[in-house]
Amino acid sequence: MLAPFLIMLREGLEAALIVGIIASYLRQTGRQAWLPAIWVGVFLAIALSLFAGAGLQMASAQFPQKAQELFEAVIALVAVAVLVGMVFWMRRAARSIRAELHASVDAALHGGAATWGLIGMVFLAVAREGLESVFFLLAIFQQSQDGAAPIGAALGVLVAIGAGWGIYAGALRLDLKRFFRWTGIFILFVAAGLFASAIKALHEAGLWNALLDPVYDLSGVLPESSPLGTVLGGLLGYRDAPSLGEFLGWAGFLAVTLPLFLRPSAPMTQAVGQK
Repeated sequence: MLAPFLIMLREGLEAALIVGIIASYLRQTGRQAWLPAIWVGVFLAIALSLFAGAGLQMASAQFPQKAQELFEAVIALVAVAVLVGMVFWMRRAARSIRAELHASVDAALHGGAATWGLIGMVFLAVAREGLESVFFLLAIFQQSQDGAAPIGAALGVLVAIGAGWGIYAGALRLDLKRFFRWTGIFILFVAAGLFASAIKALHEAGLWNALLDPVYDLSGVLPESSPLGTVLGGLLGYRDAPSLGEFLGWAGFLAVTLPLFLRPSAPMTQAVGQK
């Protein structure tokens, strides 16, 4: 439950932050009449995400067993790519996202079809987060036996909506840089667990038959189905009896992504005027 909650909190807060910045800018520049276009874009993006999730779920239900395992592996790998792209994109864009969104709003409203330009801008921004959420939730629901995962995801979205409204209204001040940094580290651990699960699914689909010896077996001490095992599985990708391939995939993934994410950001270049 905790992993879906935190992931959807971050995904939802990213979308709410983008919408909040756009709405605040319209309000500050006396263009409140354009606010309904924002909600049209948001609702269209939510509808697309829901249809995409339902379509993928219905399609997977028709597959035979091995094809379902392959589908789970593909969804998990897509979710890994999406999660990694999300944390690195926000790391890179966090410092300039407000200025870029303001410039995009001005460009959209000065175009020949201002309403559609603003709707399209909001739609693409929110749909990106929504489709990322679809792939993540499909992967986590397929890999997790925790029936509370959908509840955690829903709570994360609700809290994100509340936080987004607080940011828009000026009542809530978050240290977004620190928030996205710590949640980024957490998401990389979740992605590592999904990557290891994808390796396991590929084996069950008959496409991966190497490095199958177990590294350790803690099923008698700390089974995955126990409360602590479930929490560690969601947070750190814990497996009570991983194969060598799963363990190397998990550890190798973190060995590559964590140093890249934690490295110091390059200073923003500033133009120096000449007198």
